[in-house]
Amino acid sequence: MMGCLWPCAAAAIATTTAAAMGSGTGRRGWWLFRSKVRCPEEVVRHSRDLLSCVLEDREACNNNHDPKREQKLTADVRKSLREMKCILYGNGDAEPVTEACTNLTKEFFKENTNTLRLLIVCLPYLDLETQKDVTQVIANLQRQKVDSRIIASDYLEANKDLLDILMSGYDNMEIAIHYSTILRDCIRHQVAARYVLDSEHMKKFFDYIQLPDFNIASDAFRTFKELLTRHKSSAAEFFSRNYDWFFSEFNSKLLSSPNYIIRRQATQLLGDILLDRSNIPVMICYVSSKDNLIILMNLLREQSKAIQLDAFHVFKLFAANQDKPPEIVSILSANKSKLIRFLADFSLDKEDQQFEIDKAKVVAEISML
Repeated sequence: MMGCLWPCAAAAIATTTAAAMGSGTGRRGWWLFRSKVRCPEEVVRHSRDLLSCVLEDREACNNNHDPKREQKLTADVRKSLREMKCILYGNGDAEPVTEACTNLTKEFFKENTNTLRLLIVCLPYLDLETQKDVTQVIANLQRQKVDSRIIASDYLEANKDLLDILMSGYDNMEIAIHYSTILRDCIRHQVAARYVLDSEHMKKFFDYIQLPDFNIASDAFRTFKELLTRHKSSAAEFFSRNYDWFFSEFNSKLLSSPNYIIRRQATQLLGDILLDRSNIPVMICYVSSKDNLIILMNLLREQSKAIQLDAFHVFKLFAANQDKPPEIVSILSANKSKLIRFLADFSLDKEDQQFEIDKAKVVAEISML
């Protein structure tokens, strides 16, 4: 359907300026900005050309800086991205057309083109609303199938350095949220998640999660959790290879953090990790450490009922372990009366039969020591 406009894109193309920008020589000429009805493939190519111009302008000498050209170029990028967004999401009058979405996706990830790379690299130079449009377009394209395959995964496998660029966004407060949003959409693909898990970036998360900006810190934790829980096999491999340094950092910087939100999020995540069947070897290793047990017992003493409950779900694994090391037995025995007394008074605001069953089992295990 080359040359015709898909129904859902019609409303998005009110006008695309026909005026020339620049002299038309030395850089892309007037044809780049002329008014035109575009099919999905042309929308992508047009966006790619505009983004290339944005990048060229930014890389050019400041002596040639033209504010009017920059403003006009940014506006055209915004219009082009909204054309793309309208094709992928539809609008109030029409649902997206499957064939149009497929054609757009094929052109977007076409071999030897750099549309995704240009969007990511140019993102800091776009206005806030256009940045939001970029994240929505990329999110949709990560899910689009072509011939029953998600080709975004193949693209990321061949361009893993884009994940390095996205991770660097946490060092720039102005783009951190947008880059991390795109990163989470990319790590939906196991090949991308495995790359980040195997990189030095994982160590940086412990610092990003403690950033003073609450929104960025929370967003970093969200990405961190996604990496450790979405792809079970890759996460299990990561834990087995990185157990010592990872849980040392996790315990000292997250579970022992002076920040209540970090402690609460970390305690819940620890339970998600250790209670997952894919991580049984990691769980056995974790509950065989007296240092880990002491940390969990301290978390049981928190004033926050939410932290206490999440800590209990991990603590019960220590108690249920039938091969407790002598040092674990010693600590539990020395604190038997205090633990039984605590558990007798430990209750939830709402009745939870499974919680009561688990608590009774823990009390029984400790009583036999």
